[in-house]
Amino acid sequence: MTVEIEKDGEIWTIIHNRPEARNAMDPVSAEELVVAFKEFDDSDAKVAVFYRAGGAFCAGWDLRYAETLNGNRSYELRELDFPIGSAEPPRGPLGPSRLELNKPVIGAIEGPAVAGGMELALWCDIRVMAEDAYLGVYCRRWGIPLLDGGTVRLPRLVGQGKALEIAMTGRKVEAEECLRIGLCEKIVPSGHTRQQAEIMAKEIARFPQEAVLTDRRSIIESRGLSVREGMKLEWANGVDAVRKQGVKGAARFSAGAGRHGDFEKI
Repeated sequence: MTVEIEKDGEIWTIIHNRPEARNAMDPVSAEELVVAFKEFDDSDAKVAVFYRAGGAFCAGWDLRYAETLNGNRSYELRELDFPIGSAEPPRGPLGPSRLELNKPVIGAIEGPAVAGGMELALWCDIRVMAEDAYLGVYCRRWGIPLLDGGTVRLPRLVGQGKALEIAMTGRKVEAEECLRIGLCEKIVPSGHTRQQAEIMAKEIARFPQEAVLTDRRSIIESRGLSVREGMKLEWANGVDAVRKQGVKGAARFSAGAGRHGDFEKI
């Protein structure tokens, strides 16, 4: 097993542990990650942290494996094709990149997250990067395109022009630039990403989850819609959350909780 799950109450930390390959992805690891994240999505846990042991988030697709995909083994790539009429796609080449989870995932990024590893980082809802970590389309030099959502998610985060520049040059994108252009949300000292991501996860998990997940869903689903259609979606998603939890929350506020922006007693 190259994937471990460490559970701390409502927070799960899912760890890819293949440091001898700088956490490059092979089919076994990819499948284990899919199973782990599906288990998380079906559990009572509220937030997952995605972490890689050994100082590298992910060096991408295992090129030693990729070079074997010729001749009689080419069928392995075809098995990842999107089947016609299927409700759920097969796993991505790097595992969970095609999953659409119902709960948030925070990426804790140490060292390189390059090629497909960058795509896995972009799959996360939020990215916490070490100050010396970096992203990059390093597969550019080997003639391998982005296949795990990179061309879809990168421009949504940074805009088309910047996405094209990063993808076509294949250059190194260091943590400070990632923060500046929207590729990560927080920078922390090296070696502290897991700890800081788990702290953030606990901050998210302590709130009433109906509204947290409703807002998450509306932000994701409204992308590409007009303002009017987006607001219709927001209303449709949110009105049930108000009925289920919002009324009770308003009553707690009326009784004195959370006054003056106090987030401690909610």
